[in-house]
Amino acid sequence: MDGIVDTATGYYDEAACDLEEFRSLISQVISPASVPYAAEIKKNVPIYETPRVLPLLNDPDNRPKVLSEWAQVLRSGPGVIAIRGAYSDKAVLDQATAIYEEIIAAEKQAAKAGADHFAASGANDRIWNSLQKLCEADPEVFVRYFANVPIAAACEAWLGPNYQMTAQVNLVHPGGAAQQAHRDYHLGFQTADISARYPAHVHDLSPALTLQGAIAHCDMPVDSGPTKLLPFSQAYRPGYAAWRRDDFRELFEERCVQIALGKGDVVFFNPALFHAAGANTTKDIHRMANLLQVSSAFGCAMENIDRLAMCKLVYPHIVRAKAENALSAGEISAAIAATAEGYSFPTNLDRDPPTNGLAPETQNAYLHRALAENTEATQVFQDLDEMKARQSA
Repeated sequence: MDGIVDTATGYYDEAACDLEEFRSLISQVISPASVPYAAEIKKNVPIYETPRVLPLLNDPDNRPKVLSEWAQVLRSGPGVIAIRGAYSDKAVLDQATAIYEEIIAAEKQAAKAGADHFAASGANDRIWNSLQKLCEADPEVFVRYFANVPIAAACEAWLGPNYQMTAQVNLVHPGGAAQQAHRDYHLGFQTADISARYPAHVHDLSPALTLQGAIAHCDMPVDSGPTKLLPFSQAYRPGYAAWRRDDFRELFEERCVQIALGKGDVVFFNPALFHAAGANTTKDIHRMANLLQVSSAFGCAMENIDRLAMCKLVYPHIVRAKAENALSAGEISAAIAATAEGYSFPTNLDRDPPTNGLAPETQNAYLHRALAENTEATQVFQDLDEMKARQSA
């Protein structure tokens, strides 16, 4: 696998990704002996029963054993676990569902933008930041909803303590089309060109920074389109370079699996796992899942920096440096990198949706564009203020 890394540069080469090596990895079969706490294995996915694991998770002596097993499955095993019956209190799910439906109706009435990741706008109903919106709508329901030991344990198993929870509701109506196979946040939300600029070791480390999860708010038979999963695909290290290739996506469609979920079941998977929402071919199931996007506590900078103010101070100087040829293009780029925010997230996806790609434009990208287009400073300052307003919670 290291052979596709350009040894002169240390970057993965998309063209050199080896489909047969990928095929070999996804042909593995999980050993039942490696998942002693699982109740069963379906299609290479270990299934855990909450009544069995909950007492262990509440026991300080046994909790680390279960967490270690889950971490191993997510890292080097199939890359996905399912927890059956994570919500014994179905009433709180119904209450949360009713609140989410009210939010969807209100946001439709307000005609908010409907841009989405990996799916066309309008193909489903999406609630960005369903975490905060549920909390604001009914704090008591929010507390009961997230007072969930199996969910917290899965997050800790992969990310350690002090993880940061976010969530987005996805409601796929009858007839809703499937997504294309992809990997997820962080590198999966970058365009191919940007992803290719990150060295191979960053591709290797990116999956350890987040965890993907989904809470089933209704029964989800396979024909309703629960997530298509490709067990062991997270083990293909250059997968962030390969997932857009047609041959890899075709193999995904041939070999992916779907697990029927019951209301209150939860699935967690490594963000590097090749996956895609399935097509809802039913006539009457409106498939609602709350998608958990959980981040490592370590994904934060050390200091709070007012980069907006810095961008405004710096822009006139880089304009002059360019006009006078006082700095080279590389030197100007380095100065912008030290000044501007280079990442699209976190943001407010209601006001700052992922249009023209998988992520909103960054301060860094905007300054480069403004410089290339000779945008006047007053306009740049206004644009930067509007960008900040869109990103604010």
